[in-house]
Amino acid sequence: MPIHVPNSGELYRAGERLPSRDPVIERLAYLMDGAIPIGRWSIGLDPLLGLIPGIGDLIGALIAMLIVMRAVQAGVPRIVITRMMANITIDTLIGSIPIFGDAFDFAFKSNMKNLRLYEQALDNPRAAETRNWIFFTVVFLALAGAFAALAFGLVALARRAF
Repeated sequence: MPIHVPNSGELYRAGERLPSRDPVIERLAYLMDGAIPIGRWSIGLDPLLGLIPGIGDLIGALIAMLIVMRAVQAGVPRIVITRMMANITIDTLIGSIPIFGDAFDFAFKSNMKNLRLYEQALDNPRAAETRNWIFFTVVFLALAGAFAALAFGLVALARRAF
């Protein structure tokens, strides 16, 4: 017997997971990436934590992992989880670079990106999987192209040297 969810216009079959918003991770993403309005921009605790030398970005990454853990518990597809982890990795690694990384932390809102990925995966898991596979394919091809160009350049340099 199909289940009708009021105000959603959706019908779900028995055994099918109902999409639900998670207020815990919504609040966490907001606190980490947008709780402090500054003019037309907003920042959260993540870039402020990143200002702490040595461990600030690590603390931010550990807090961001709570969103990923909730996504795993909700049954979000693995490729989406991988994309969420990639967002945290980018935020942590680039954020660790002195001065440039701090500026990057203010602009790259990985927690809000992960919240969006989480919600998209609950709304339409197939489309979310496809989008994320495309993302990783493009990243792989870009990295493969960069390594190929580097190898080609090194071979050309070696030929000139000898």
